[in-house]
Amino acid sequence: MTDTGQHNRPEPSGTESARETARKDVVAGRGVEPGARGRTTIAEGVVEKIAGMAARDVAGVHAMGSGISRAFGAARERIPGTAKSVSRGVKVEVGETQTAIDLEIVVDYGVSIRDLAGAVRENVISAVEWMTGLEVVEVNIAVSDVKLPDEEEEEEEQPRLR
Repeated sequence: MTDTGQHNRPEPSGTESARETARKDVVAGRGVEPGARGRTTIAEGVVEKIAGMAARDVAGVHAMGSGISRAFGAARERIPGTAKSVSRGVKVEVGETQTAIDLEIVVDYGVSIRDLAGAVRENVISAVEWMTGLEVVEVNIAVSDVKLPDEEEEEEEQPRLR
């Protein structure tokens, strides 16, 4: 914003504008909160990462995403210079003040899916609302697989050298 140097001049009628009064109140430490002066936008990718990390933090969540996305992700992570995607299995819609989140998870065998879904929902809502200030209107959870104790990890398999 450019300052035109006219902020100390009175209005033609001799009264101050509302903007000038508010500016003086802020300078004097009264009135408008510093956080109310401007606009903050939050990208969908930010909410996806926060939700993904919060979901992974819950014991019983084995992995995020479908089998195909996990396989592609594992292959992509083997490329030097790439990092593990924390937003795999997370889709969000972000509005000005609200967000909706869809999660696709793989659960460990023996865990109550109902209890786990509730814990994931609670953790994701808490993290996203605290970190972004957005209201989470819904967290939809799709359980795409169950990790059995004797199954090999898709992501841990090493390619064979020939």
